[in-house]
Amino acid sequence: MDMKKRIHLELRNRTPPDVQELVLDNCRSNEGKIEGLSGEFINLEFLSLINVGLTSVLNLPKLPKLKKLELSDNRISGGLDVLAEKLPNLTHLNLSGNKLKDISTLEPLKKLDSLKSLDLFNCEVTNLNDYRESVFKLLPQLTYLDGYDQEDKEASDSDCEVDGVDEEDEEGEEGEDRHCYFWVENVQFLAIVSNLKIALGSFSSRILIAEGLVLS
Repeated sequence: MDMKKRIHLELRNRTPPDVQELVLDNCRSNEGKIEGLSGEFINLEFLSLINVGLTSVLNLPKLPKLKKLELSDNRISGGLDVLAEKLPNLTHLNLSGNKLKDISTLEPLKKLDSLKSLDLFNCEVTNLNDYRESVFKLLPQLTYLDGYDQEDKEASDSDCEVDGVDEEDEEGEEGEDRHCYFWVENVQFLAIVSNLKIALGSFSSRILIAEGLVLS
């Protein structure tokens, strides 16, 4: 499913301003760009674009209330300037599994004054000498890098929350709606299968009766 269709599905008769969390993981992005996402999502606080084939975030609209952005497992190699320009209140950024090779590519993140957590797991940049020290020096506003602070102390559960919303519950009612949607679909499917079994059973019984009549 492409990104535009996925966004339409996630809206489910709501308007963009009604949406606070949007999960678009594993959908397709045409030409490696963000599409279908507009500045109308003015109240969006959480956006997940994991494994969608992104090579660029240049098409990211201005999202003034966004606090957490998941961009892991894409092919982004730079162009992070737009994040500071479009996401002024970002606090959590996950860039794990991207093609970031040099500390210099992280330079634009200096302008994200509210950024406190950055994840770069499985990026080439993590193989550099003094990687952690260099990133903390470049981004003094950071509290956690790859889940640990400068003293190698792991982030607590409360530090993983965004404005009191735990990551496990971040989909909130939207996640519940999505689960209910798929549950209803599964129930309908099971009902169809059940009816099919009944029909087949009835058909088999008729065949057996017919065979009995022929034999007699």
